[in-house]
Amino acid sequence: MTEENKNTEPEKTAEAKEQFMDDGSSFMEIPAEGSTADEQPETSNIKPQTEEMEVHHHTHAAHGKKNWKSYFWEFLMLFLAVFCGFLAEYKLEHVIEHQREKEFAKALYSELLDDSVAVAGKLARRLEKEKSMDYLSAYFKDSSLTVLPKDFYPAYTISLYLINTYSFEPKDGILSQLRNSGSLRYFKSVALQKLVGDISVNINDVRTRNEQEYQYFSSPIKPFMLKYYDWSWIDKLRKQDTTPVILNVINNYLQSSRNIEGSILNIPSLDRGETSNMILFYKQMMVSSRTLQMNNYIQTNHKLLEVLRENYSLTDE
Repeated sequence: MTEENKNTEPEKTAEAKEQFMDDGSSFMEIPAEGSTADEQPETSNIKPQTEEMEVHHHTHAAHGKKNWKSYFWEFLMLFLAVFCGFLAEYKLEHVIEHQREKEFAKALYSELLDDSVAVAGKLARRLEKEKSMDYLSAYFKDSSLTVLPKDFYPAYTISLYLINTYSFEPKDGILSQLRNSGSLRYFKSVALQKLVGDISVNINDVRTRNEQEYQYFSSPIKPFMLKYYDWSWIDKLRKQDTTPVILNVINNYLQSSRNIEGSILNIPSLDRGETSNMILFYKQMMVSSRTLQMNNYIQTNHKLLEVLRENYSLTDE
């Protein structure tokens, strides 16, 4: 082999070893003659594997992503669950409030019904007391103060001594509980709420009038009784009849044949005209209480009972 051929062959071999890829970005080495495939690095498989992994990764991300419909349905289901819970709670609260409303109405009705019976009894008694006051006033004015008939001391006692027996004290336990606890809001009827307010005013008026009557009893009636009333008469009466209620004791005495003697004390200092006038003034106070404060309470009580019966199907049983 000539020298020229030797120099040319290596150049061709080197040239054959190094070939550029079509895209010009990289190259791969072509194995030389005589070399085996196992001696060459398997670089040709690396890039395709990487691409395959990357493609698999992007496919997984696209599969886990939620669209707007998924979010919408999740929101709708959550909203419906919360809304249904709210409706159930509202319905339960409404049922409980209705039950409480009826319970309070029933309790208030019972209290007012008892008072309606009580005030009717007091009203009848006060009419009888007013008659006794008319009799006593006329007797002090122009009748004998030394020879007393059987009817005198019963009338004397009823007119000027018995106070609490003829006083009407309205009950307001349930009404106060409703007002103080804020439970009046359970009553949805406007007419009912107005009547509850009216009955509260009437109760205060009756109590104020009771206080005025007691003050008049304290003075001048009580000092008058201590000076001119024969307390031995009522003491003898109670010893003969142990009935607890003094008014019943007096009625039993009037219906019996017994006669307990009594007298007017300190007659020389007694002013007939002043005594008669004092009794009549007290009577007018009693009449005013009956026709105004008590009558207003009776009317409102009656209306309130009617409204409660209509709204809650209550009876007088």
